[in-house]
Amino acid sequence: MDLKAIFSKHLSDNQMNDSKEALETYGKDWTKHFTPNASLVLFPKTTEDVQNIIKACNENKVEVIPSGGRTGLSAGATATNGEVILSMEKMAKIQELNPIDQTLSCEAGAILEDIQNFAKDKGYYYPVDFAARGSCQIGGNLATNAGGIKVIRYGLTRNWVAGITVVTGTGEVLKINNGLVKNATGYDLRHLFIGSEGTLGVITEVLLRLTTPPKDLLVMTFATPTLDSIMNAYQAFRGKLLLTAFESYTDVCLSYVEAAGRVKSPLQEKAPYYLLIEFENTEGQMDLAMEVFESCMEKDWITDGVISQSEQQAKDLWALREDITEATSVKHPYKNDISVNISKVPDFLSKMTQIIKDKHPSFEVAWFGHIGDGNLHVNILKPDELTSDDFMKKCKEVDVEMFAMIKDLNGSVSAEHGVGLVKKNYLDHTRSETEIEYMKQIKSIFDPNNILNPGKLLP
Repeated sequence: MDLKAIFSKHLSDNQMNDSKEALETYGKDWTKHFTPNASLVLFPKTTEDVQNIIKACNENKVEVIPSGGRTGLSAGATATNGEVILSMEKMAKIQELNPIDQTLSCEAGAILEDIQNFAKDKGYYYPVDFAARGSCQIGGNLATNAGGIKVIRYGLTRNWVAGITVVTGTGEVLKINNGLVKNATGYDLRHLFIGSEGTLGVITEVLLRLTTPPKDLLVMTFATPTLDSIMNAYQAFRGKLLLTAFESYTDVCLSYVEAAGRVKSPLQEKAPYYLLIEFENTEGQMDLAMEVFESCMEKDWITDGVISQSEQQAKDLWALREDITEATSVKHPYKNDISVNISKVPDFLSKMTQIIKDKHPSFEVAWFGHIGDGNLHVNILKPDELTSDDFMKKCKEVDVEMFAMIKDLNGSVSAEHGVGLVKKNYLDHTRSETEIEYMKQIKSIFDPNNILNPGKLLP
């Protein structure tokens, strides 16, 4: 099949690329364990381009994978079967900020950090935030309902979506909600497409809600001796302060970040676990924070702590947490992204540690997470003596028991990275058989020919 001939009716030559380099680059996301196999990369510039591409794919039975910033970790944007890649890279315009509605309109390829900065320059704030902000695209954020580091205060991506334009798997264009705050006219289709991982439609334009910027954010970092201490400190600080973040990471994570050489921990005491909290320094909050800190020290829930004295120090304290992914990448980690109810975090971590210790006691594990919303990132670091294939096999053995344990805890096998190829065979550990069947029926309505991201999400 001459794919370029099919799409040249609608796209110019510079909107198509089948070079080896392009197919390798655009045919995968940050997931390391799948070999990309794409046939052609397409670069639409308008919603009409996307619509024409989807219609052509239907007519010619061509499978297509929507692609954003490719920062995902579930192989949700990976081509493995000769699919066409639909990259949103050339649809990256930030279009308008409406100060009365406090909304920002943009194309789906807009970079998250550009959106944040655009809003900030106008005196507003888009609060969804995470380490990949400099390269992830807003359409991909919607497709996975991205969470990140501010969920405890601001919620998930879906909380900030006022409207979307989407091209369904049949090539129909839907403009959904149009920024309305109240719209009691039945099913809100926004929330079907948000989190659907590009299996129902291609989001092309987004209308985001904005809020006022937080004032004088302060960051505190603590050393803490036990898992129970983490939760005791969480309850203590959450009860007194309006937190914007409550994060945790281990001594293993810290050792890799410090070895990378960009930042060093200012704490004098070493501990197996570390906490980071962030809050606004509004009236009385600093005094309350110090009061809780002293109380936690007296109870031995915290053994050391510092508070940021400048904006730069706050950034450095955040770097101790946000640089973990990059710092541990030298060990080719096997990543899992899970969630449980906040109260069950210690139970999960204790059982997870025991599972890995029993299965593979030589494995080094670097876990960190958003304790404030029950989301943990578990990274098993590859031992130097193991081949990649042997390491993967052993990690998959751990998955079987870990996901069974997550099921028993009524948790989720994927908290914010999506399901993609990596987790689809474990979807039934979080969703019931009936739910999965309804999801398949929804897929068949919006994408009856199964051309959109086939093989992803649903088993």
